Amino acid sequence: MGGSLSVSTLGVLISGGGTILDARAAGTLTAKIGVVVSNVASAKGLERARAANVPTVVVDHKAFADRPSFDAELVKVLRAYGVDVVVLAGFMRLVTPLLLDAFPHRVVNVHPALLPAFPGVHAQKQALDYGVKVTGCTVHFVDAGTDTGPVIAQATVPVLDGDDEESLRTRILAQEHALLPKVLQWIVEGKVTVEMVGGAAAKRPRVRVA
Repeated sequence: MGGSLSVSTLGVLISGGGTILDARAAGTLTAKIGVVVSNVASAKGLERARAANVPTVVVDHKAFADRPSFDAELVKVLRAYGVDVVVLAGFMRLVTPLLLDAFPHRVVNVHPALLPAFPGVHAQKQALDYGVKVTGCTVHFVDAGTDTGPVIAQATVPVLDGDDEESLRTRILAQEHALLPKVLQWIVEGKVTVEMVGGAAAKRPRVRVA
């Protein structure tokens, strides 16, 4: 079973700058951004959202006893603003099943590697240490694993002689900023479908893009 996503409103979770607003301002992303939420009150993305007349909410993770209670507050806020799809745009907190279950196959993340290669932290260092010639970024739906959710789209980045973590990170980030809004627009246009494939005992989600 599966189907294309019906989307009218995005909720964007950030811990820093955030760039989704740039795509919205440029007209390359037509979805309504219902709210920008950050766990960091000083996040620059909050200022940018306010300047664009997008509602902002700060949910300080330090005020909660554990991750599930923090995620419960996030769900409350996102639902209050009519959010359909949640975008993790530089959100530096691990999300729990409580949030994922509230938005099944509707939490989108971008990771700086070609998943399933180099999941988790320091993906650029992993790529350099392994000696790959090509890496990149992946936009995927989030599941309960570490960067194991179904892949929506990927973009490649060559690993150049003399690259260090910072130079590689900068070039991958440029691709992330291009790919994430593009994928979100596909979702808005109903082009993204999640299907369950595999045998009866090993069903797994797979994304198809029209």
